Amino acid sequence: MPFVLDNSVVSGWYLENQASQYTEDIAKRLESDRAIVPVLWELEFANVLRTACVRRRMSAQSAQAVAARIASLPIEIDRQPVPPAELLALALRFDLSSYDASYLALALRRQLPVATCDEDLRSAALASGVGIVEN
Repeated sequence: MPFVLDNSVVSGWYLENQASQYTEDIAKRLESDRAIVPVLWELEFANVLRTACVRRRMSAQSAQAVAARIASLPIEIDRQPVPPAELLALALRFDLSSYDASYLALALRRQLPVATCDEDLRSAALASGVGIVEN
């Protein structure tokens, strides 16, 4: 079953201090399943790589290799826009950032569970009824 994937999980695939059993289990799940992400994910992903380079946790060459590896995974980018009023309503209702609300909006629209390490997004996914991806 497909699932919504956020960058807190993806970061654990290439940043040691963010790796966990959960991030590893989600990576393995992509061997037989696919993930769906909002268009915002691309910007977040590139920014996490940039920040890792600036903080000298990763070289630019390594970051490019990570980007290529992640691009080869079965991750679908959902490009359907979400009206700002909907994002705001979700953000206020579940006390989320507008960024996390975009993941929740996608999960609600597609009726898919969310794979995340972010506690606020986990709580919102559970409270909204879409649930989370268990390891």
